[in-house]
Amino acid sequence: MPKMKTNRGAAKRFRRSASGGFKRGQSHRRHILTKKSSKRKRQLGMPEQINDADHRSVRRMLPYI
Repeated sequence: MPKMKTNRGAAKRFRRSASGGFKRGQSHRRHILTKKSSKRKRQLGMPEQINDADHRSVRRMLPYI
């Protein structure tokens, strides 16, 4: 049986967390930053856990991570 392929788009977006889950970056941090408060921009820089509903699909896209 051939090897499973990792979805390269998913590999660039998700990382495995120490507890075994997946973490992701947040959106809305690329442009139009002048109207956003410093607090909001700072909090958007923090990684976020993926939703439980998405866990199965991310795990299938990243079989070796």
